[in-house]
Amino acid sequence: MPLWGIFVIIAVVVLVIIWLIALYNRLVRLRVEVQQGWANIDVQLRRRYDLIPNLVETVKGYAVHERGVLQAVTEARTQAMDAHGPGDAGQANTLLARALGGLFAVAENYPDLKASANFLQLQTELANVEEMLAAARRYYNAAVAQYNATQHTVPSNVVANFGTFSDAEFFEEEDAAVRSAPQVSFDR
Repeated sequence: MPLWGIFVIIAVVVLVIIWLIALYNRLVRLRVEVQQGWANIDVQLRRRYDLIPNLVETVKGYAVHERGVLQAVTEARTQAMDAHGPGDAGQANTLLARALGGLFAVAENYPDLKASANFLQLQTELANVEEMLAAARRYYNAAVAQYNATQHTVPSNVVANFGTFSDAEFFEEEDAAVRSAPQVSFDR
């Protein structure tokens, strides 16, 4: 074989190796983006969880006879905080959103509570957190979709099968009605 033929073979092998390394690095970057997206969701969930005790205490002062609703919110918060992974977190946060809906329904029966500046501020903060959580969820789910699709398309799937790559889980709440942010009413 002529010397130039050996150089061509070596060049092709080097290009294939560089190409495989680039595919591997792309998968790693996408996995890191998914992890970053989940970290953003986790921050917003923690903010939500931190607001809930203050909200419960505010309602408790006005709605003394509503212990069942307050207990349901507290238990749902605990379950949501203990959830691991996007699937469990989605289910737990669905229950939490339903419990919060019940809490806001109770608040409608107490005009003094609805007029409380503290309650209105907490309600507004919670609505803001819900909006930021929705944005973080959209980012995360888009990153998961891109990461999973890249793993399953040719030629990246070859590299993914030899690496430590596995599908990422989407973060979804079960109920479309729950996905919307709580409504803040400034009616007095």
